[in-house]
Parts: sequence; structure tokens; C-alpha cells
Amino acid sequence: MASTPPIVLPDREAVGRAVAERIADGIEHAITEGRRYLLGCPTGRTPDPVYTELERLVRERGLDLSGVAIVLMDEYVVPDGDGLALVDADLPHSCVGYAERRILGPLTAAAEAGGHRGPQLWHADPADPAAYDERIREAGGVDLFILAAGSGDGHLAFNPPGSARDSITRIVDLAEQTRRDNLLTFPSFDSLDDVPHQGISVGIATIIELSSEVVMILTGDEKRRSFARILAADAYEPDWPATAYAEAAHGTLIADTAAAAG
Repeated sequence: MASTPPIVLPDREAVGRAVAERIADGIEHAITEGRRYLLGCPTGRTPDPVYTELERLVRERGLDLSGVAIVLMDEYVVPDGDGLALVDADLPHSCVGYAERRILGPLTAAAEAGGHRGPQLWHADPADPAAYDERIREAGGVDLFILAAGSGDGHLAFNPPGSARDSITRIVDLAEQTRRDNLLTFPSFDSLDDVPHQGISVGIATIIELSSEVVMILTGDEKRRSFARILAADAYEPDWPATAYAEAAHGTLIADTAAAAG
């Protein structure tokens, strides 16, 4: 169970440095042990400073990322014939596209600057969502999962309020509040009508049961409600999915002063 006291830092940049240092240390430890390192990653505004700082640390420490896999949490899906397909990665709101541009590309360049290889990028397939959990399980689980909570409804990845504790990677209908939150995350959306109605997402059980460590990051005053809900939770509360943190092993909540205020 996640019971470590929260860490409160001055601003989102300080949060990014703290989380990135933990990840870099974990990668170095995995390299020493000669094993793979799986990093679970959300997209959007909250984790952005983490990726900026991690790129710097990879360059500074000369890290070899060939054994690192970036495990993406979610992506929008749209109708495609009789099934569903991931949105075009070239779209500004594509989570896969964000991961390629903002995480994979910079980390690969940083690793190659030291004569090493970059990481892999993993994401779920809408044709067989459950296979993602199996792939993660067979690889030994996620070493560290970065978590971020939706400001309006506490969504975790694309898991909407009401998500079951035993849910795994699957296609989900996006809650309206989640879609409204995403208007801020992706300014390229002109209106709520532009936000897709469905996504593919790791489940609550995926995060709790297939992660060795989780770090919940909360920044900005819009995350105060999530900060309070997560701290007060003794177990997963379906009406606020981010409370999955309460059941995760080796959890750490790191917030800035704006999120922790009050």
C-alpha cells in the first residue's frame, strides 16, 4: 500500500527534477543488474517537466537506454471500418505522437550523444487491448509508473469515474469531464466537439498490480482536490480513479506548493 508521506516542493520544475532523478537512478540500477527497465508514462502538461529533466540527466550521466521501454498509458481511438484505430500520431492531441516527439525523440538524441541507443516505445493495440497487460507482465512489470490525476474528475489515464478495481487495458468511453479537462491539455482542440469520445487505456489493476513503484505528481492549484482526495483515501475509490494510488506498492506522492495548498 502507498503510505509514504507526501513530498511538497516549490514548483512544477522542482517536481520534475525530483521525479527524473528517481527514474535516472532506477535506470542506472537496472543497467548494473543487466536487466530491462520499464517506465510507465502519461502525457500532457503535468509530466512535461519530468521529461525535460530526464533528457538532461541522460546526457549528463551518459545513460544507455537500449534496455528501457516507455510504456504509454493511453491513446484516443476513432472508428475505423468495423473496428477502432488509434488516432493519427501526427495530430497534436495524439498521445502516441506526444510520446514520440516529447519523450522518445529527445531521450534517443540524449542517449546517442553518449554513444548509446535510445529506448523503445510501447503502446496498446485497440484490436487486442488485453495483450498489453500480458506483454507488461511477461517483461517483469513496470519498474516505475508516473501517475497524474485529472483535475475535474480524478481520472487516471483514461479511466473514468466508476472504473472497476480489477479493470485491465481496454477501450473506454471518455467521461465528459475528462474530455473537458483535455481541452486544456491540448489547446489544438477548438471545442468539446473536437475531443474524441473513446480511448484505449491501461486499467486500474494494470497500474496497481503490474507496477513495482508509482509516483503520483500533482502540480498547480487545479490539482488541490486530487491532492486531498488521494491523501484521504485508504483504498481505491471508484468515483475518483486517482485514488488507485492508495493501493499501489511503494507509492510516493510529489506535489508543488500550489497543489498542496490548503
